[in-house]
Amino acid sequence: MHGTDIRLARLFDDESGRSLITAYDHGQSFPLGARSGSPRRTLEQIVAGRPEGVLLTPGMLAQHADLFARRGAPSVVLRADWTLLDEPDKHELGERYRVLVDPAEAVALGADAIVMYLIARPTDGGMFADNVAAVATAAQQASRAGIPLIVETTLWGLRNEDRKDPERLATVSRIAAEIGAHAIKTEYVGDPEVQRGIVETVGDVPVLTLGGARGDDDAVIAAAQGAIDGGASGLIFGRNIWMADDVVGTTRRLSDVTHGRTR
Repeated sequence: MHGTDIRLARLFDDESGRSLITAYDHGQSFPLGARSGSPRRTLEQIVAGRPEGVLLTPGMLAQHADLFARRGAPSVVLRADWTLLDEPDKHELGERYRVLVDPAEAVALGADAIVMYLIARPTDGGMFADNVAAVATAAQQASRAGIPLIVETTLWGLRNEDRKDPERLATVSRIAAEIGAHAIKTEYVGDPEVQRGIVETVGDVPVLTLGGARGDDDAVIAAAQGAIDGGASGLIFGRNIWMADDVVGTTRRLSDVTHGRTR
């Protein structure tokens, strides 16, 4: 096995073959506001919930590395790029995308995997072309460095009216698989059987679904179950975990869904 395979396998539970990753990379691209609380206290709760991994930005990892520097801690998944996620900013400033960390730098920071966006249908087609090229380059670099690349395939470009269009999500996810993604993070489209079509489109590349904006707890659990029923290899949920009143309890509920312990 290559180092990439070893590190990717560590992200997934031995018994279920699935993974719950808590995303806490929002502050880099999204206005959190003064009431978002202490990052350290939030991360302490996230880690206490014992997901398989935590998605962080380089700055958050540097400040709180001690939470992950022990046996049994969640794997570190590093956000390696940046884009504008706030709709008013995108309309005012235009759509932008930049790579911030290359795979070798991520390994040096202590990451076990990296995540990069692949954003379909921005206003400027040149942005998408540059995005594809950046992800393809990172996939080659990641394989050389021995670290898996998770590509977050989205319909977040301003030309999209439906961000959960299954045909377009399948297309951009297939592009990600074709250019070297080791795993894919994408939307749950609301129907397990339709989701299964997206999963099958990318072949053997594991697909994990994202959580999106904060929602009703029961609706979040139902969506998580639908994604797993649709063949997802796991979940990468952020605000629906760390904005919950009970972060640890919510993590454990989603972990039960992920690993099939609710049936």
